[in-house]
Amino acid sequence: MMQTVQLAIADGGYAAALRDALSRSCAWHVESVQNPDLARKGVLVLDEFAFARQPLPLINPERVVLISHHDPQLFAQAWDAGIVSVVSQEDPLNTVLLAVMAAALRVAKTSNAAAAASGISPSGESEVASISPRRQNSSHKRCKTQ
Repeated sequence: MMQTVQLAIADGGYAAALRDALSRSCAWHVESVQNPDLARKGVLVLDEFAFARQPLPLINPERVVLISHHDPQLFAQAWDAGIVSVVSQEDPLNTVLLAVMAAALRVAKTSNAAAAASGISPSGESEVASISPRRQNSSHKRCKTQ
């Protein structure tokens, strides 16, 4: 299954370079968007301007990769929002790709966990199993020695 990556990055040159790198590295469906659709599944790559427009708390913040300059206040906001992948725009594209891949793995892991959890449902016809231990004979046995 091809994962979707929504790029909400104002710097057109940087967004194009990242889109090309993502397209070469994996089978991603990459979309450049002004405002990401939070209801859609997939990874969100946001710059600090797109992040500022998002309603908090974020839905599934583990899928967000935030690209920013070194701004301690923004780092604190990202931490409070639950974002675990923050990279700098000065970082090499390979570092950003690794952050996107890690977010995609987290998305896949949470999707698989949700599917597994929803697949477990008790049926009304189940039989209750007894948990009580078997009754053991309380008489003492002696070993015969000669």
